[in-house]
Amino acid sequence: MPEGSLQQYLEGRLESAAVTYEQLQELLIRLLNYGVLVRDESQTARELYDRFRRIEPIVIEVLDLYGIELHHERKFEYVRLYPPGSRRPGMDHAEEQAFGGSLRARLSQHEIALILVLRAQYDKAVREGKLDDRGFATEPLEAIGLAMKNWLGRSLPEKTTERRAVFKRLRQLKLIEYREDDDLEQAEAWIRVHPMIVDFVSNDAIDALTTPKSGAEPEEAERVS
Repeated sequence: MPEGSLQQYLEGRLESAAVTYEQLQELLIRLLNYGVLVRDESQTARELYDRFRRIEPIVIEVLDLYGIELHHERKFEYVRLYPPGSRRPGMDHAEEQAFGGSLRARLSQHEIALILVLRAQYDKAVREGKLDDRGFATEPLEAIGLAMKNWLGRSLPEKTTERRAVFKRLRQLKLIEYREDDDLEQAEAWIRVHPMIVDFVSNDAIDALTTPKSGAEPEEAERVS
């Protein structure tokens, strides 16, 4: 580390990118608070992501001081952080793979189950060539519920408040998009699955989920036209 304070050292590194120390702090606070930055989420997110692209090596260097890993998906323009000691990607440590208010956010069993199924459904959409130009897969809620029964033998939460809470948590993690909370009460509602679901769940986890234990293939969840 060069002589002088860390701030002075960073200010010297930032100068060539025309980014101030305060702007670096703003970017780091956003990343640490949310754990993910998606460029097309909002105008603010767009500005922060573009700033990140200009100073990516510096951001990685600072986060590395605390053992925080960063994954940058350039094709779909998003950044996700992984806390110290986590193994990414994989659902064995899924509760440690996102930040939200505190450095490590925990996921409920309902949330983990839904994430696993959404990843499996996303892979199915990839095989069928049904992704949009931003890499999203669009799944009907009815198909997601059927897939959960087929793969995991469990249902989505029956209570409206619990179901909304599960989907809201995944939306906070930027893994899915949907229009209104009220839509979740309708079987014909549609959920858009973000391509970062692939980074959130390992291929091994999906293989374990989709490999039949009895030798029989479970019934596939069909789309609702």
